[in-house]
Amino acid sequence: MRFGPSVDPFASSVVEAPPSTPCLRHYARAERLSLRQCARAERLFALAFLASCAACRSSGAGDGNSNGSDPAGDCQLVQNDFGPDGKVAVRAEVVARNLEVPWGIAFLPEGGMLINERPGRVRLFKEGRVLPRPVATLSVTRSDEGGLLGIALHPDFASNRFFYLYVSSTQGGQLFNRVERWRLAVDSQSASFDRAIVDRIPATQFHDGGRIRFGPDGLLYVGTGDAGRPDNSQNIDSLAGKLLRVTPDGAAPPDNPFPGKPAFLYGVRNTQGFDWPSPKTLYLTDHGPSGELRRTGHDEVNVARAGDNLGWPVIYSCQTRDGMVTPSLTWTEAVPPGGAAIYTGSAIAEWKGSLMIGTLKSKHLHRVLFDPGTRHVRLHEVYFRGEPPGGFGRLRETIMGPDGHLYVTTSNCDGRGNCPAEQDKILRIVPR
Repeated sequence: MRFGPSVDPFASSVVEAPPSTPCLRHYARAERLSLRQCARAERLFALAFLASCAACRSSGAGDGNSNGSDPAGDCQLVQNDFGPDGKVAVRAEVVARNLEVPWGIAFLPEGGMLINERPGRVRLFKEGRVLPRPVATLSVTRSDEGGLLGIALHPDFASNRFFYLYVSSTQGGQLFNRVERWRLAVDSQSASFDRAIVDRIPATQFHDGGRIRFGPDGLLYVGTGDAGRPDNSQNIDSLAGKLLRVTPDGAAPPDNPFPGKPAFLYGVRNTQGFDWPSPKTLYLTDHGPSGELRRTGHDEVNVARAGDNLGWPVIYSCQTRDGMVTPSLTWTEAVPPGGAAIYTGSAIAEWKGSLMIGTLKSKHLHRVLFDPGTRHVRLHEVYFRGEPPGGFGRLRETIMGPDGHLYVTTSNCDGRGNCPAEQDKILRIVPR
């Protein structure tokens, strides 16, 4: 096991937690942690307890604005609610309905889209409707957060018809995630499996990551979760708790920050959303803890570059530590974030350049605007808050369409929401 260059979370200088610390015994049982793994988690907690929170700047819902330019001091902690109501007049059009947990969308160059349903179906939306017959049906291992998750088209899809899927499956009696490459038929009605390009990504009932996107460099970025083992995130040799960067064939490119390794960012807990404001900078959202290491809430919006350590599980919230990235925005209450996309359209001019985030437990669409070229959040605000009629419940995928509009999927039928008769939907956000 090799840890990143900035920290060894199990160094002998770390003060151990008292023996009476429960290691979140309920969490350990749920994740089937061994006593040794439990003890390792306790040591991580002890280190995190000693981490500084001097740079934390808190706020209420307020007006969503902040000031300051020091990167460490730019962490905004929202302690009351999630943010102010959005001021831009927008509405949502229902594009498709009667879907079951549409986790990812890929827009086809010839029109229409491929839609991943978490139970294992790739569906085709064409000429205004979802066709009844799936393009492909995969044998996936469903769990609370696993199944058929992200989808992305090859940059040369128009010529090779390749697309990629993030899949949870059981191999030899053990659960793993992997990235598979498929080929779509010319008529888009069916698809054939090509091969797995990234395999044996650690998986568990929770924290499976799953978002995949091709970046501006033409390489595939893969968001993974820590698979319920927080120490995975600081281990460069583990595929878990990372943002991976690989070639379209699955190899680690020679200019990755850790030679021969697919890891691009580490110290991640469970990311499902990221996008690029510039070719070498990422906005990345991450899920905060849900009980492990005696912590809850504090989901994150981060600004990161190649090789950055986002700190989990050594720091969280607005804590700081040398060599680790403190988030730009975090919330005391659990959000947690789904997909994320920078608004690049012109239909809603006020949103241009903003990071748009679908949220799950907090049930809203969140807008975050950064000062250009900085980690500083200029403003953040909430749209479509709550359940119908004002909101749409749990929101998952968030992606820009080729028509310049933002598309968002609901996730109300994932076992944690209120699943309506018309099931989950795909929404298009337009001016009002």
